[in-house]
Amino acid sequence: MRKLFLLAALSASTPLLAADGATLYKKCSACHLPTGAGVPGAYPALSTDFLTLAKKPAGRRYLALAVIKGVAGPITVGGKPYRGVMPAQGMNDADTAAVLNHVGSVVAKGGKGFKTFTEAEVKAARASGAALTSAQVGALHATVGGK
Repeated sequence: MRKLFLLAALSASTPLLAADGATLYKKCSACHLPTGAGVPGAYPALSTDFLTLAKKPAGRRYLALAVIKGVAGPITVGGKPYRGVMPAQGMNDADTAAVLNHVGSVVAKGGKGFKTFTEAEVKAARASGAALTSAQVGALHATVGGK
């Protein structure tokens, strides 16, 4: 009976093991700041550009790859150049989706209009961008409609 209770307790706690985007974002906030305001010239704000990209399939792929592969090389966001380097974050697909969803819904304030990322979508982006470098991901920003 004790084993059954332990199994039931573990099963009941499984949802607590799900990726927590807010907790994962704390790592991102070291550069992008807790508010997502970014650092001028180094790390862009996670607001309008993020939400613009998240509305397009190619932009969503870019956002996932930015987390998965990192971003190097200059990018322009909001008409301003950024030269900081974002390293690959080493997150699995579920964590990547969770942090992107936190950024889209809370940090960038996308609200109910924000379409959430799925683990399957992130997995597909990871597979399609497996051969890309962080510099190649950075170059994608302008081609996918980054602002």
